[in-house]
Amino acid sequence: MQDKTNIGIDAALELVQNAFVASGLNEQSAQSVARALVMAEAEGQVGHGFSRVGDYIAQMESGKINANAVPSVMSRSPSYLHVSADNGFAYPALEFAIDHATQMAEATGCVAIAVSQSNHCGTLASHVEKLAMQGLIGIMVANTPAAIAPWGGNRPLYGTNPIAFAAPRTGQDPLVIDLSLSVVARGKVMNAKKTGQFIPEGWALDKDGQPTTDPNAALDGGTMVPIGEAKGTALALMVEILAASLTGANTSADMPSFFASSGPSANAGQFLIAIKPNDISDFTSRIEALLNDISETPGARLPGTRRIEMRKQARVEGLNVASQYLADIQAMLD
Repeated sequence: MQDKTNIGIDAALELVQNAFVASGLNEQSAQSVARALVMAEAEGQVGHGFSRVGDYIAQMESGKINANAVPSVMSRSPSYLHVSADNGFAYPALEFAIDHATQMAEATGCVAIAVSQSNHCGTLASHVEKLAMQGLIGIMVANTPAAIAPWGGNRPLYGTNPIAFAAPRTGQDPLVIDLSLSVVARGKVMNAKKTGQFIPEGWALDKDGQPTTDPNAALDGGTMVPIGEAKGTALALMVEILAASLTGANTSADMPSFFASSGPSANAGQFLIAIKPNDISDFTSRIEALLNDISETPGARLPGTRRIEMRKQARVEGLNVASQYLADIQAMLD
């Protein structure tokens, strides 16, 4: 059984932030990255949490991720914003873009946001939730290194290419939906490899296209199983067009690994849409009626409920993190 250690959220944030600052990242960006990783861990997304700290820092040290990046506006119009992450971490660039887009959406009602020269952006839920907390509907897609083959093929061309959606609610947590277009996010397979665990059958295929429970076989020339078979790969293509073709970022097939410690910058792409609900449609009461119907259906639950519950529980009980990850981070500070 994997050995774990309990750590409070505030202590976790301080530990991860200090590790990045000690490795040469400025304090503001370190806060942004630490917040994203710790909250992913709190929400049960271990593939986007502490397992990424060592990879990120190694990529900073090699120059694959620009530790001195400054996000900037490449172009804008009243309803369009294109931001460069300057080959740095995605999290500060997305915060920068969302701050600008929130103000723009108040004036125009709808804003499209493109982010390029970016990197791994973790769970999309956290980004669209920021928009919903400002009263906006948020939609986001992102492309990732190739891991899924077109339906009927055996060569990976698409990433796991996640999709997320968030809608504001009155007096309640926003509705947040976040899904990878593979059966599970590839980060979970990497986490299993790092912690010496097998993966469930049905997550991935080996390089010969055969089901595997070995994370090494899944990552060494293998592919991830798409959700919904051909429908999943069609959605992955849609994401590829929005996140890469439209933003000018690398396609998934041209993108280097998010896990490799060195190599060229990823130039990943993210694309968001921020929508201000129209008061004429009585959006607030209509969405509540819809969501109440779902909540009152026996056996049903709203998407994202487990994520919110785990986050609240973690704030009270702390995080149970793989001990080796905590030891590795502490070793960076000693």
